[in-house]
Amino acid sequence: MGILKLENVGYRYKDAPKDVYVFKNINYEFEQGKMYAIKGKSGSGKTTLLSLITGLEKCTEGKVLYDGKDLKKRNLDKYRNTDIGIIFQSYNLLPSLTSVENIILSMDVSKVRIKNKKKKAIELMESVGLSKEHIKRKILKLSGGEQQRIAIARSLSYNPKIIIADEPTGNLDKDTENDILNIFEKLAKEENKCIIVVTHSQNVCSRADVVYELKNNKDEK
Repeated sequence: MGILKLENVGYRYKDAPKDVYVFKNINYEFEQGKMYAIKGKSGSGKTTLLSLITGLEKCTEGKVLYDGKDLKKRNLDKYRNTDIGIIFQSYNLLPSLTSVENIILSMDVSKVRIKNKKKKAIELMESVGLSKEHIKRKILKLSGGEQQRIAIARSLSYNPKIIIADEPTGNLDKDTENDILNIFEKLAKEENKCIIVVTHSQNVCSRADVVYELKNNKDEK
């Protein structure tokens, strides 16, 4: 059984007519040790699907199961702070902090028990290809690719089983995109993470182990 499973998931906005859904009957399964791509047209509900997977929204129909248990029955704050790591397209890093400080802040929020958080943060930075010269740099002094690497390192700071990335290479050039995908592949194959990437990129899809195409009701008619 996969670490994450969507069973007959459907979502409808609260103010929408009862028969108008963003999507219905979604059945996806995700396993550790693999990289997944979720693709779909603009408006197909990719961001909404991520909100359901991360517990920020509740599905109108069906279930989202993490480790066999319905998210509706879980402590969602704990789930987001310990079980899944989220990487945003806009990075969502705090520009007033240095690279290391952003990662340490994530450790503090998740209340992870690490004796030397700065040392761990530096190790995580090095694991995503950043050198020690980046440690004291403020976020705005880093390139887009470097900021994305920091965002990945931050998501790993509490060792989650699942990493979810929303268009993580959308603002990057092709070479940097491949560098980020190499990191994701390494996390899946060598560290047994479940990597879920929402993307428009055919390159990302070609590198994924499994590709799910999200279609809304309008697409299917």
